[in-house]
Order: sequence, then structure tokens, then C-alpha cells
Amino acid sequence: MGFPQHRLRRFRKNELFRELIRETHLRPDDFILPLFVRPGKGVKKAIPSMPGHFQLSIDQTLKEVKEAKALGILGVILFGIPEKKDEKGSEAYAKEGIIQRAIREIKGKVDGILVITDVCLCEYTSHGHCGLVKNGKILNDETLELLAQMALSHAEAGADIVAPSDMMDGRVGAIRKALDENHFEEIPILSYAAKYASSFYGPFRIAAESKPRFGDRKSYQMDPANGDEALREVRLDIEEGADMVMVKPALPYLDILYRVKKTFNIPVAAYHVSGEFALVKAASQLGWVDGEGVMMESLTAIKRAGADLILTYFAKEAALKLGRGKS
Repeated sequence: MGFPQHRLRRFRKNELFRELIRETHLRPDDFILPLFVRPGKGVKKAIPSMPGHFQLSIDQTLKEVKEAKALGILGVILFGIPEKKDEKGSEAYAKEGIIQRAIREIKGKVDGILVITDVCLCEYTSHGHCGLVKNGKILNDETLELLAQMALSHAEAGADIVAPSDMMDGRVGAIRKALDENHFEEIPILSYAAKYASSFYGPFRIAAESKPRFGDRKSYQMDPANGDEALREVRLDIEEGADMVMVKPALPYLDILYRVKKTFNIPVAAYHVSGEFALVKAASQLGWVDGEGVMMESLTAIKRAGADLILTYFAKEAALKLGRGKS
């Protein structure tokens, strides 16, 4: 028997051949850049566990948004750090809240980039949970009205997309109703539909100053062991009016991302979260991995699994690399 006629290495011998048959291509407009906005002026406070990322005052946030646009990044998602917190997260839905002011400033001064807003109370509540709390219990139905107010206040300020991340049952329907009743029918909802109770969120909770003061979030975020449940969550959110859905985190849940994309004819986002970013950065700084290579391999895997959009702290670095023509 002779040697097989098909040699798959024929198209691997150099980069031109590899590019010729490459199935998955990353582009800067695949990415959404997360930004942390805080009060003040001229503030650029480093986040130690997330090299290259900062808590930013609104004027500094504007600079980041302009830089992201120049790199070809599709949009930014804003997370707020308020001046003060209370049990009801009042600044989350205040007309002059930090995110509401940031939206108006960005939309007034930067064209051609989408502004997405995180809709959740955790950054604004004194207890750090994503909903109202009574006797140590996170209240679902009572929280929905506040989330709807928050999303509406973002739309009124000029947000392009609102993204509820709280994982309260029924919140997409409540937000859709509030938006529609106030003539914001054209504002899409990007729902964090399959958001897991993950250990990969640690650096974010430091950056957003949103760590729970007691307990954990396992009573509302998903059990990492469950896959079929994610499809039920996604289906319910679509039925309530979600225009896009998200899987969070990304790499440990590529199977979920793939299943969601294959099951539902809807745009799917993946959040490549802070812990995923921090692990790569730490290993790279120690010389244990090729950081840039791991970054690109990870983002490619997320897109290959089915993501239409990738929220990632690597957005600027990856866009820079892609802009140099090294896909």
C-alpha cells in the first residue's frame, strides 16, 4: 500500500498557505472593550490584577473610547463606580449618576462607536449584591423595577445597547416593557443569559468595587456544572425580548457557547472575563507562556465556538496586533 495521496501538511508549510484555508478570522470589530468609570477629573487609577486597565474619570474614559475607535473596536461597555452606595443602589438609576453622565459625554463627543451599558445593582449597593436584600435574602421581583429604571435611565442618556447582567428571573421582560412604554423600542437588549457563578470574576470585583459583603451569588448566577439549564435561561430571555444573548465566562464554557449558537438563531456574545485575562498576564510576566500567542489563540477559540461579539480586556492589544497584519 502506497503513501496516502492526501497530505494535510501541504497547506501548513508557511503563513500564506495557512491563511489561504484559515476557517476563523479575528477582526478588531469583533471586540467590545470594558471600561470602569469613576468620579473625579484626570483620574487614571491602575488596577493591579489587570495590567493596562484602570478606573477612569469621565475625561479619561473619553480618551479610551477615542483610542478604541481608532483601533477599529466596535464598542465599549461601561461599568460605574459611584460616589456613594446604599442598600437600594440609588445611583444606578439616578439621572446624574456616573454612567448616565459618562454616556452623555461620550455620545456628545465621539461618533462611530457603540456605547453598551451594564445593567446591574452590584456596583451601587452597599451590600454588593445584584438585587435588593431583605433579611439576608436577595429579592427577585422587587429588584426588577429598579433594573428597569436603570436601563431606562441609560437609554435616556443615549446608550446604544443595555446589557442586564444581574440574573434575576424576569428582568429582560421588565426592561423591555419599560423601554417600549417610554418610546425606546429601538434600543436592543444584550442579556447576560448564561452567566455562571464563576471563580474567574475576582479581578473584576476588585476593579468595580463590587465584592459581596456577605455570602455569594450562587442563588442567582448559574451552577458551573449545568449545561441544559443554560439553554433554558437563553430561551426564556429571548421570549422576554432579548435581542442578543451572552455566555459568561468564555473559555471554560465554550461548549455552552457552541450549543447556544447552534440552538438559537440570534447574535451571541461571549465575555472573556477578568480572571481569564489576569491568568494570561500573570503567566506571561513570569515567562511561563507566550502571552500574545495565548491571547490570540484564546480569542480565536471563542470566535470559533460561535461568538459574534467578544467582550475582552484584550480588545486593544488584539486590535493592535491585527492592525499590524498578524492574524
